[in-house]
This record gives sequence, C-alpha cells and structure tokens, in this order.
Amino acid sequence: QLQLVESGGGLIQPGGSLRLSCVASGFTLDYYALGWFRQAPGKEREGVSCISQGGTETDYADSVKGRFTISRDNAKNTVYLQMNNLKPEDTAVYYCAAAHPATGCPNLHPLGYDHWGQGTQVTVSS
Repeated sequence: QLQLVESGGGLIQPGGSLRLSCVASGFTLDYYALGWFRQAPGKEREGVSCISQGGTETDYADSVKGRFTISRDNAKNTVYLQMNNLKPEDTAVYYCAAAHPATGCPNLHPLGYDHWGQGTQVTVSS
C-alpha cells in the first residue's frame, strides 16, 4: 500500500545530466523527510541527498555537492534528484526513501528511513 517508485535512470555520458523522480502512493509525502541513496556493486548503500519535511533544509554527500540538487513537489507527491555533470563513479542503483522527521534530514544513514523504492539504474559511461 505504501509505495515509492523511482524513474528517470538510464545510460548517460560523463558530463551529462539526468533527473530522477520518485512518486509516492498510499501515503502523502507532506509529513516525511525524503532522501536519495545509491548502491554500486560490491559497495554499501550510501546517502546521496536529503530534504527535510518542511523543505527548508537539504544535505548532500561531499561527492555530489555542487552537482546534484534535491527538490520536492508535495502537490504531486513527488521528490526529484537533478544530477548534473555526471561522473563514472556516480554509476549505481538509485533509491528514494522516506523518513519520519525525527530521523530524517540531515540524517543520511539508510537506517533512518522507513519506506523505500525499488531503485532505478544510473550508468555513466562513454
């Protein structure tokens, strides 16, 4: 019933841009902090970015600062991740997740998030 579905991934050349979307159903995102995470083969899942329940705070992993931007549209029950100047090391499966405000942004640890999407593959390669 509570579901998050990511979309927008694909194959992109280094330096290119992608915009990921995550749409929620079964619950409203108004009352949740939201995060984007990624996992590459052989690596642990890592936090990429988050946005607070009120939308007034955001946080980013050092590796993506200045390149990625998180945003939310509560009317559409959607959270976005704009990814610019993509690098090969950005290649991973990207997941969106929702957390109760008390354990949400600026927390980027996966254990702080309760609801997860299935993920969308992003491959950065020439």
